[in-house]
Amino acid sequence: MAKRSETGGRLDDAARAGWLYYVAGRTQDEIASAMGISRQSAQRLVSLAVAERLIKVRLDHPIAACLEKSEALRERFSLKYVEVVPSDPAGTSSTVGIAEAGAAEIERWLRKTDPIVLAIGTGRTLKAAVDQLPPMECPQHRIVSLTGNIGPDGSAAYYNVIFSMADAIKARHFPMPLPVLCSSAEERELLHDQSMVRSTLALGAAADVTFVGVGQLAEDAPLCVDGFLEVQEMRDLIAKGGAGEICGWSFDRDGQILDTPINDRVASVPLPPRETSTVIGIAQGKQKSPAILAALRGGLLNGVITDEASAEYLLRN
Repeated sequence: MAKRSETGGRLDDAARAGWLYYVAGRTQDEIASAMGISRQSAQRLVSLAVAERLIKVRLDHPIAACLEKSEALRERFSLKYVEVVPSDPAGTSSTVGIAEAGAAEIERWLRKTDPIVLAIGTGRTLKAAVDQLPPMECPQHRIVSLTGNIGPDGSAAYYNVIFSMADAIKARHFPMPLPVLCSSAEERELLHDQSMVRSTLALGAAADVTFVGVGQLAEDAPLCVDGFLEVQEMRDLIAKGGAGEICGWSFDRDGQILDTPINDRVASVPLPPRETSTVIGIAQGKQKSPAILAALRGGLLNGVITDEASAEYLLRN
């Protein structure tokens, strides 16, 4: 590997300090501790990031270590799109950093002049990303939800992001007017046979780009916390080798969709074909890393936005 130049290395450090200060919200004392430098050095690096115009709304400097991990992930998993953002060593948020990167990539697709179909999943990370989108006029595009928007108690699912996008993006939106999980496989088939739902299913299958969250399977996972699955149902999925879920679809450690009664009840649109759609998973963190790895192994994703620590796990295992 080529040695970093002194100037390039200092800009790397300035970019990292700028990210910790402006994106992760760390104090200069916390930055100094995380980077192993003095508070005065941390202050100078943050000032340098501003002076060199590395800091705008989003970080505008590719950190060398992140680029290297991105390229390694792209090569290992034959990915169409990869972005690795810096890790916040002391952070506890599951969305900081990747939400900003996700918003930037969604915005890039929406800026296209040619019409596209953009499909979107659900979850906390995607909602955090969509909440950062600027107001945009995109009448040429169509936005389709992959997941139902009705929660287990009949209320609107809080983390279904299609309505948040509708507030910011002036484009045609196509929600999935279904529960996230049906009461039975028979009910799902009945609902999917409705003409309005069939058109949404077809639109999702034709997506040019797809953004999804990746969830872990655990008793404290969102599927349980948000009331979609009972704890015993989650235990059953794990006992059958479940490693993660995307849009409610549970899959094993090899990224294969599980053959279970629970998956038979999922009302979500199946993930679009990776041959024709760029399917980008946005996730990070120790809990989610095994699920991200499984999804990449199985080819459920051909794009990923994650952080350095998760990227290291994906490359190590």
